[in-house]
Amino acid sequence: MKLGVNVDHVATLRQSRGTAYPDPVVAALICEHAGCDSIVVHLREDRRHIRERDVLLIKEIIKIPLNLEMSTDREIVAFAAAVLPQQATLVPERRQELTTEGGLDLIRNRQKVELVVKKLKDSGIKVSMFIDPLKKQVLAAKELGADVVEFNTGKFSEAKTQSKIAHEINALRQAVQLARRHGFFIAAGHGIDYENIKTLTPIGGITEFNIGHAIICRSVFIGMVAAVEEMLTLIKK
Repeated sequence: MKLGVNVDHVATLRQSRGTAYPDPVVAALICEHAGCDSIVVHLREDRRHIRERDVLLIKEIIKIPLNLEMSTDREIVAFAAAVLPQQATLVPERRQELTTEGGLDLIRNRQKVELVVKKLKDSGIKVSMFIDPLKKQVLAAKELGADVVEFNTGKFSEAKTQSKIAHEINALRQAVQLARRHGFFIAAGHGIDYENIKTLTPIGGITEFNIGHAIICRSVFIGMVAAVEEMLTLIKK
């Protein structure tokens, strides 16, 4: 199993004061040094944290893959095609949301997503879809030509009762099995932390976990290297 570390919230700290630090580029280098398998950044339309400068420098300086989370906005798509990250993950985006809410509805947004997928793949970029663990979304991702599906673990991470947790785990397990049958590389992310990861890893079939907020928060107390190494230990056990 692999770990992708999202460094968005290092940029959130920077933007909160309008300073030049902490720098998400430095954070990406530290995470790479600590042993993670990829770096994840989300260039939002409102540029609330990650900026173009961050993406360009991270792509240039790291030796592990860069996973650019992005909407289907025309300007963002053009930027991705110019920067050429190893992977682009299409996510839904609303200006007023605190963080990403739910997976991308590939059925409702099929026509626009189809055009974006073609643009990205013509540029040689591997395409991932951030979707809810639903059969119809997995099948739509296959029809649209995605290389990767990343299952939204938001509902799982927010579940408070054992029955609700069990329900969400079962939904994830079924979605993973379906995605495997269709030959997808499978990732999972959103709301994963140092406790609930222990429930996700036994599912099997998930090749990569993309985690940001929990790791950045942990690093405040124990440092970035130790925070990444601790999560790697939990995943690779």
